[in-house]
Amino acid sequence: MNHFSIHQEISKAETLPAAFYRSDEVFNSFKEKVFAVTWHLVGNEKLFNLKTNLYPINFYPGFMDEPLLLTCDENDSVAALSNVCTHRGNVLINSPAKKSKLICGYHGRKFALDGKFEFMPEFKEAENFPSNCDNLPKIPLAKWKQFFFLSLNPAYEFIKIEKILNERTGFLPVENFTFKPELSREYLVNSHWALYCDNYLEGFHIPFVHNDLNEAIDYGTYETKTFEYGNLQIGYAKGGTEKFDLPEGHIDYGKNVSAYYYWIFPNLMLNFYPWGLSVNIVQPLTKDRCKVIFQIFMHDESKMTNSAGALLDKVEREDEFVVESVQKGVNSMLYKAGRFSPKREIGVHHFHLLLSKFLG
Repeated sequence: MNHFSIHQEISKAETLPAAFYRSDEVFNSFKEKVFAVTWHLVGNEKLFNLKTNLYPINFYPGFMDEPLLLTCDENDSVAALSNVCTHRGNVLINSPAKKSKLICGYHGRKFALDGKFEFMPEFKEAENFPSNCDNLPKIPLAKWKQFFFLSLNPAYEFIKIEKILNERTGFLPVENFTFKPELSREYLVNSHWALYCDNYLEGFHIPFVHNDLNEAIDYGTYETKTFEYGNLQIGYAKGGTEKFDLPEGHIDYGKNVSAYYYWIFPNLMLNFYPWGLSVNIVQPLTKDRCKVIFQIFMHDESKMTNSAGALLDKVEREDEFVVESVQKGVNSMLYKAGRFSPKREIGVHHFHLLLSKFLG
């Protein structure tokens, strides 16, 4: 049931079948086959301050529920670790804290901030102790600008993502963008997480679903570019819409770019506008329900009003309406699969190819 084949040529391909979105077996297989082996944005350097050097993470709550921990030592070295004691499985840290050591509250096992085992009471008689398995498992961690990414068991190096981001947005001072909690939102959407991504990955629906966005960007010149583990949609300014001040030598220098919409497989959207960045993370919950986290990082608030990203909440509500309608549709006994527009659904086709590849 979890083996799907998508034709490499979009002009000949069919979409993933309705059975893909309806299957409990497929949904559960995402955990190890997709989410455990890809890279995920889990926070930024502002997590650590004078009062905090330990930051626990529930990795995909309600879906994977993997207890992880980010630590920062006195040399500002950041590590990602399992947040589970190697003695009897107790969760070590339950809330952000400031500590020089990790000490389990169950039996007193002690670890350094890099996860190395240091001490355990009442274990003098234990043979071959300690060993490597007494250290906390270390999780591969990467940093881009101010953001931390991790992967439980990466199938590829993060540099492949970093190079693509830097190609067009490397000139932006993203490390100085300011998180705006008052503008950030979380939405519960009654649809499969992949249907939400399907919708994001094409501008085909913009004239039909997003009237205001359609007035801000030039639909006729809208572009989609794919790379190995994601893709990029480029929106060009129309009328008085704000555009990037691209430096000489930039790959798009001389073009009226109003937005760079990056999608990182499987579920991360990094939307760059002249005013800043909207981070969207699509968290699976069940096969017909997901949570979408919107985080706003501001660069120049004066440019937001006339930007392609000025009405993010309205656009999100419009997207919710259509993907929830599609969720009902894929449950129909009469719907099997569709076809791709070779011109407008390049991103969706690429997504389906990656899903079929990772699922085996």
